[in-house]
Amino acid sequence: MISQYTFYANKPSQNFHKIDMWLLGSILLLWGLGIFTLFICSQNFGSRAFGDPMYFVKRQLICSAFGFVLFLGFMFVDMKYIKLMVSVIVIFSLILCFLTFIPGISIIKNGARRWIRLPGNFTFQPSELVKFSLVLFLANYFDKQDKITDPEEKTVFPCVVALVIFSGIVFAQKDFSTGIFITLIGILLFFVSGAKLVWIFPFALLAIPTAILMITLNPYRLQRIIGWISPDEFSTSINYQSINAKRAISAGGIWGNGIGVGLSKINSIPEVQADYIFAGWAEAMGYFGVVLFFVLLVFFAYRGYKSSMQNPDKFTALASFGCVSIIVLQSLFNTMVVCGLLPTTGINLPFFSMGGSSIIVTLAMCGFIINASRCEKIDEKISESDEISIESLSYL
Repeated sequence: MISQYTFYANKPSQNFHKIDMWLLGSILLLWGLGIFTLFICSQNFGSRAFGDPMYFVKRQLICSAFGFVLFLGFMFVDMKYIKLMVSVIVIFSLILCFLTFIPGISIIKNGARRWIRLPGNFTFQPSELVKFSLVLFLANYFDKQDKITDPEEKTVFPCVVALVIFSGIVFAQKDFSTGIFITLIGILLFFVSGAKLVWIFPFALLAIPTAILMITLNPYRLQRIIGWISPDEFSTSINYQSINAKRAISAGGIWGNGIGVGLSKINSIPEVQADYIFAGWAEAMGYFGVVLFFVLLVFFAYRGYKSSMQNPDKFTALASFGCVSIIVLQSLFNTMVVCGLLPTTGINLPFFSMGGSSIIVTLAMCGFIINASRCEKIDEKISESDEISIESLSYL
């Protein structure tokens, strides 16, 4: 059997140190830049639609307040208590997902049931919580399997079932892009956990034709693919947002047009405060701002992945790795869509895009990442080979 590999240290001893201030600083800076960008991009639409140029910023700040409560909770609560809460978080997220199918509670937009109603004209998108819940569930289960000494008793079949259930519910909500993204995150955790990929191959082989079938049977999804292949066509329909986003990015030049000065291009992008907000940042700050964003994102990824790879606890390492991957990969996918490198999807930009569900869950995951960074190995005299590999897991 081929050896399995993981990317974190498997050390039994650990202690706690101070918070990684560099990692914390990158998170706060990303959040601050997101609020700043939302302020730049949403004023025109906020004034026209709601009579308040600060409408979206105010709502984002309110949701951020709830998010920072969860941020502090996940940052300071002991990991053993978070492990005990995993089942509760998973069940809670599943209940919220099922609520999207109940009339009167759910909100239907363009045939999709992705949101549930909340007081104060707020909504919540359960699929955002599913991302975090799936990571916690898989990390917890892989950690338990690692403690089983008898190879005959080891199995990851429940993880495959959980991945099918989570992604299936999201697909049923007609949130195709999020369903695909959740599937990719699940497969990534299977890989880094050291589980034998023979368990995931049948799922992947089934998922690929299923995804193709879902695309071809839905005219709108198929049109998006066609529009991506032919970017210069359908300029007034499918590619309208994409074409105007590219114009906004080009209009920013090297140094950008500044705040509130000549930002005419972003006003032609429908609901720019959502999935295409990166185009607004690029027009205001130019290519310098684009480079700054990616440097900050890479730095966040470096600090986050470093702490997860060095973490001695498997649950903490895997869950932290998954949370960092969600934020980083989602950011990359979103910016690639805005730049026309991927077909248009519903994947938003963490910290930046308007969306209470996204900012709340993102800050909760960041709190977990910070908590994980406080854990370090005691023995500093560990060979380099031990740092990057562990004993192979013999899953059935």
